[in-house]
Amino acid sequence: MTDLSHPAIQRVIEVAARKGVALDIRVFASSTYTAEEAAKTVDAEVGQIVKSLVFVAPRPEGRLVPIICLVSGRNQVDLPLLAAVAGEVSIRQATVRQARELTGFSVGGIPPFGHGRDVRILMDQDLCQYQWVWASAGKDSTVFRVPPRTLQMLANAVVTPLAVAPWMQAQAAEPRLQFETGSGA
Repeated sequence: MTDLSHPAIQRVIEVAARKGVALDIRVFASSTYTAEEAAKTVDAEVGQIVKSLVFVAPRPEGRLVPIICLVSGRNQVDLPLLAAVAGEVSIRQATVRQARELTGFSVGGIPPFGHGRDVRILMDQDLCQYQWVWASAGKDSTVFRVPPRTLQMLANAVVTPLAVAPWMQAQAAEPRLQFETGSGA
């Protein structure tokens, strides 16, 4: 079980405290690594879970500019939309190693704020429909509950559309017919 004195969790607590917010961090014996696991653990809708996803925009000199997207657990990020919103020509999801290096946190426990450097943070507008959302507190077994507007303030996030359109998600989930080609008899 994770202790609240862990440095990753303390960093999240300290950033919130500097902005006048006391977080009620919950520690669980089981992982809240995925949105589905987190929703089940805290008895919430999957849409109320904040996924902190790290993307990078490559620069010609080889530097990667990080962009963190706070996304509703039920949504997938639309990369072309993200690139347009962020004003980037090229953007892709960071590797696990890059996400750790750019944020100072491990994937599955990346919080919406308290990163090791200044990063641009975009927040999925779909999170704003809820009274409360749940986000990682720095480890994959820790979460905190917060109103979306407080989350926006804590993360210095810009609220924007980020999600793949629902009809596109449904289309991607539909089974596809596969046809075999071969020589005719």
